[in-house]
Amino acid sequence: MAQHEQGRQDGDGDGESDGQGRRDEHVRVAIVGSGFGGLGAAVRLRREGVTDFVVLERAGSVGGTWRDNSYPGCACDVPSHLYSFSFAPNAEWPRTFSGQEHIRAYLEHVTDTFRLRPHIRLNTEVTKMSWDPAELRWEIETSGGSLTADLVVSAAGPLSDPKVPDIPGLATFPGKVFHTARWDHDYDLRGKRVAMVGTGASAIQIVPEIQPEVARLTLFQRTPPWVLPRVDRAISDAERTLHRTLPVTATVRRGLLWGIRELQVQAFTKHPNELGMVEKLALRNMAKSINDPAKQAKLTPTYRIGCKRILLSSTYYPALARPNVDVVASGLAEVRGSTVVAADGTEAEVDAIVFGTGFHVTDMPIAGRVIGADGRSLAEAWSEGAAALRGTSAAGFPNWMSVIGPNTALGNSSMILMIESQLNYLADYVRQLDFLGGRVALDARPHAVRSWNRRVQERMRRTVWNTGGCTSWYLDAQGRNTTVWPGTTGEFRRATRRVDLTEYQVLRPAPARVTAPAAPADAGEVTA
Repeated sequence: MAQHEQGRQDGDGDGESDGQGRRDEHVRVAIVGSGFGGLGAAVRLRREGVTDFVVLERAGSVGGTWRDNSYPGCACDVPSHLYSFSFAPNAEWPRTFSGQEHIRAYLEHVTDTFRLRPHIRLNTEVTKMSWDPAELRWEIETSGGSLTADLVVSAAGPLSDPKVPDIPGLATFPGKVFHTARWDHDYDLRGKRVAMVGTGASAIQIVPEIQPEVARLTLFQRTPPWVLPRVDRAISDAERTLHRTLPVTATVRRGLLWGIRELQVQAFTKHPNELGMVEKLALRNMAKSINDPAKQAKLTPTYRIGCKRILLSSTYYPALARPNVDVVASGLAEVRGSTVVAADGTEAEVDAIVFGTGFHVTDMPIAGRVIGADGRSLAEAWSEGAAALRGTSAAGFPNWMSVIGPNTALGNSSMILMIESQLNYLADYVRQLDFLGGRVALDARPHAVRSWNRRVQERMRRTVWNTGGCTSWYLDAQGRNTTVWPGTTGEFRRATRRVDLTEYQVLRPAPARVTAPAAPADAGEVTA
């Protein structure tokens, strides 16, 4: 065991583990997931001097959502220099908005640069995590074995598990069916009749890519999105050379991109009515390509822009204008053999169905696998709405931290900014445990979680996400917005700069019970 731990601390192993865990293994920190959140947590722990940790990844490589989503046209809608870690700037971004392959390569580069591979257990899916109140540690069961940890950092992410609606008849469809996050690259769409279900961020990137190849594309649209032009371009060799030789220029560029988005937050959170001008720009973007009044009517949203995430594309509307594309202003309701039927009765014969129907965001499956101090799962604790102190700590789940937890998502800026703020919180959390010393755990006090959540939800009331008149994936089954942060990234960073111990209950092992020796049978009377 000592040699095993030393090898992990040195960080000089040959690569990721094959996922074969050890039942007697104990680590200080277990990180779940190897996307931006998980890799960022690993880097931050190393920078804090903590090397006794593992990263548990269910897939065969790192990358998270940027590994899973490899559909045609997959790219980020946040500028490249803002969608990267501040501690790992990349002067080599090829475009102002990077594609999936470049972001995934960046995450592989971060993994190698910070020597994380010896800590990573690939093909290791977490099946259960249970808090042991006697030992003050987490018992973790995985597909590769069991281990225990003092602290768990859950970085599985809300965009991890695809959601496919329960459509009557889908199971007997004779053609091909897959979700955009599980793209089947072995299936050739050329010459096929394809149904695209959904009009979210993935769909508007896929449609322009596959439209020229398919025989016919039928787009099932429950709600039309607001779409602004995507001002994307190649980053010149001169720019990359400048950023490489003078890194401060990349820092300035990042700062400008950040500042612009911070200024936009007011309109989203306090003055949604000011977004009318942006709506006019979006309608003008549509009118450039869509001349048919009937199709324009189908594609014009009836809710305030920003209520759903604003999408960026300069090719989506031109693709919809092509003669081999049909827009059905209704959701998919039924499948009858090779016939897909919309809720409004529209029918189409198709060879393949592609679901761009989002993810289990407010009902993350991993929440059902986390068992807290009272024996309840996190899913049960969050049955009336997810809530975590500063988006990170849930009451009743000691030494468990969530990266991209409740109300930490953004509607207009880079999630990496929020992740780094939570990594600051993680770093101070570890420092506080060290300061307290010994076997110790922190459990968020219920009143602190309620107080934090109450303030967040009060601020949420006037935001465009709650007042814009749409139904979005930001809302849970009860209609509560438990997803988005109703403020600036700067505000969140200040809120997560330090751990306030008054918001936590400090847990220590119960003292061992001392049993008095039995008195001899003839001991007589005991006097004081």
